[in-house]
Amino acid sequence: MKVLNSRTGEIEDFSPLHGNKVYMYVCGPTTYDYSHIGHARTYIAYDVIARYLRYKGYNVFFLMNITDVDDKIIDRARREGVDPLELARKFEKYFFEDLNALGINSINYFARASEYIPEIIDLIRCLMGRGYAYETETGIFFSVEKFPHYGELSKRKPEELTVHRVTPDSTKRNPADFAIWKKRESSDEIGWDSPWGYGRPGWHIEDAAIIMSHFGAQLDLHGGAIELIFPHHEAEVALAEAATGVRPFSKYWVHTGLLTVSGVKMSKSLGNFITIREALSRVDAEALRLYFLMSHYRSPIDFDWSKLNQAKSSLEYLYGVLEQVANTLTTNQVTEDEKTLLERIINLKSQFIAAMDDDFNTPEAVARLFDIAGEVNKFLNIQNALSGQAKNQILSTFRELGKILGILQKELEKAEEIPLRDLIQLIIDIRSELRMNKQYGLADKIREKLKKLGIIIEDTAAGTRWKSVSSQQSG
Repeated sequence: MKVLNSRTGEIEDFSPLHGNKVYMYVCGPTTYDYSHIGHARTYIAYDVIARYLRYKGYNVFFLMNITDVDDKIIDRARREGVDPLELARKFEKYFFEDLNALGINSINYFARASEYIPEIIDLIRCLMGRGYAYETETGIFFSVEKFPHYGELSKRKPEELTVHRVTPDSTKRNPADFAIWKKRESSDEIGWDSPWGYGRPGWHIEDAAIIMSHFGAQLDLHGGAIELIFPHHEAEVALAEAATGVRPFSKYWVHTGLLTVSGVKMSKSLGNFITIREALSRVDAEALRLYFLMSHYRSPIDFDWSKLNQAKSSLEYLYGVLEQVANTLTTNQVTEDEKTLLERIINLKSQFIAAMDDDFNTPEAVARLFDIAGEVNKFLNIQNALSGQAKNQILSTFRELGKILGILQKELEKAEEIPLRDLIQLIIDIRSELRMNKQYGLADKIREKLKKLGIIIEDTAAGTRWKSVSSQQSG
């Protein structure tokens, strides 16, 4: 397996820090609003990565945070006249409902920032003790100039490192320094007591403290949307490595590409904000997953409803092939043509795995899945039956590879079954009529076709009889 590491910018062999154990972390939502399709794209991508790592035999612990302490939550709660944590819990519930609807089930544990205040305070103490953080009248700040590697992850020069989410704080020593504890009046807003007075943590230190609480000084794979590289992920690296002295904080950094709508970032003011719930009201979850997986996780996506509908049609085609396989007449004998088909499917499955081994290349993997469907469809357009062995192998291959992608897992619609004995007898009766009409060529062709399927016909003075070579049933 190879992964493009955002930290180094290189394609690297995937080799976890602790054998087959993989410590994986992805930045979760800030729960102040409904999750949108940009979130869906990101979380589907990491769901597939976790699924595939487990498929390859890795023991994955997938951790995701819930940012339930943040300016956006506090501002909305203030506008609505509710408690910030009450608001956060409401939208956290909606987030979990969205994940469930999308079939995202690979995450082992969700960690709320508000439940890690003691760990955050301990980390701040450590950073201050090591000289990386300082106190002012407004809070505790991390000094970026004390950390020589700041900017390495985002590939930014020192003069490009000043980014403000809010109004710059004049008490800071350096404009690039960022808050790790914000002092607040106890009557003003949500907060906790600390050695530096009442307040609440900054955004960046929440994730760092959560990760270090569960994984220690290092983890294997850290993910998130590309727009989080700076300043958020850059700050996480600085906080963790400054506290522990261990580098790198994450061995592999994996980032998903930006999602836009009509070429611009989603915004409620522009009227192009699409929630996961709205998307799922038009197509089912597997169609949405397929739509996103037809692009590489690192590629930008400009969301398009017409292309989503095309993905829906493509998924219907795959299910159509699956249902055709499931409902095709089952025989007992594996033919030479079937053996050739199964060899092609095994080869295409190997190509699917090779694509996923190449930096989780889902577009190529999906293409191989459609190639398998094409081979099966072509075969069934010529043959009207499949051996039980071939049928099981085809269906299990679709299910197995589809499970990695989170598609093709729904129950198949079954055609009304015709008893096999009755169907064979009908064919025998038609052949007898052909013989009576002296159409011997066509009658012989039916005999040969049935023989290939393991059905032997015997013309006797008492009439035509048949038997199945494998099961020995007769009529």
